[in-house]
Amino acid sequence: MANKYDNLCIAVTGLNANDNPGPGMAVIRSLKAYFGDSLRIIGLSYESLEPGIYLRDYVNKTYQVPYPTEGTAALLERLAYINQRESLDLIIPNFDSELFNFIKIAPQLQQMGIATYLPTQQQLALRDKVHLKDFGAKHGFYVPADHKLYTADDLQKAAADFGFPMVIKGKFYEAYVVYTMDQALKAFHQLNAAWGVPVIAQQYIKGNEINIAALGNGKGDNTSLVAMRKLYITDKGKAWAGVTIKDDKLTQLAGNFALATNWKGGYEMEIMSTAEGHLYILEINPRFPAWIYLTAAAGQNQPATLTKMALGEVVEPYTDYQAGKLFVRYSWDHIADIADFQQISAMGEL
Repeated sequence: MANKYDNLCIAVTGLNANDNPGPGMAVIRSLKAYFGDSLRIIGLSYESLEPGIYLRDYVNKTYQVPYPTEGTAALLERLAYINQRESLDLIIPNFDSELFNFIKIAPQLQQMGIATYLPTQQQLALRDKVHLKDFGAKHGFYVPADHKLYTADDLQKAAADFGFPMVIKGKFYEAYVVYTMDQALKAFHQLNAAWGVPVIAQQYIKGNEINIAALGNGKGDNTSLVAMRKLYITDKGKAWAGVTIKDDKLTQLAGNFALATNWKGGYEMEIMSTAEGHLYILEINPRFPAWIYLTAAAGQNQPATLTKMALGEVVEPYTDYQAGKLFVRYSWDHIADIADFQQISAMGEL
């Protein structure tokens, strides 16, 4: 291991690990696997019960940060305080909803000596669920038809156009396949309460679910790309087991996306492969997925590669990875002390 990466200090968000887990712990695990024990990980949390706060073998210290709705000034002030104490080298944000703020303050972070490796605001907007159908039409991608839902009444037109089943999606997270109008209404109200409008109704596409984790270099190419077929899916549509696969059509699809957007940073493509051989893009997530540790296991450690690129190293694109690598997610009870919970709740640090 090159000495220049000794004693790196990297801050990571997304420390939650419920049935809709954040990517943070998988990102940290990937970083630890590559950079070793000299790496110092600073957790950035939003709530006091994010499990990563208490996993002290992985996270050296955690600081609470303001919710994205509090804006960039509050975030910058908090990060300046954290940086004074920790001398951060890099921040890797892992939630869609926080990216707008992190992208906006990236120049100020750079002045503090903190690197990031993020898309531009324009790139972020292109793949937004609200704009994805238009993006697909412009660049020749298969994207399911959709309706933006602002009120429950808008569901009538979506149901008339798509029939059932159809998919109801939150603006940032969560998706439900619904089979009746009652289910559709319930999903709309749930997602509206959680993420606001528009809620998206999307045409249901039947096929095999495939995800691609990729790392764009900001110049129209992917430095890394690993595809995974979902083997077990939760009721929230999350992969709870999956296996790496290789397919030139998937590589080409992600290559076309990188070329069309000049994407910089990690991203995930959620794909439905139909019986007719079409690859429908269901959504494009603008950050690493929660299964990102599988890329490290398959031979392309994307969080570690992003770190090297963010710190100025020229990294040659990967050319291969191992197919047939299986992941199975599991839950376990981690025991902590109530004093730790009180400390992070009261002081915002642990």
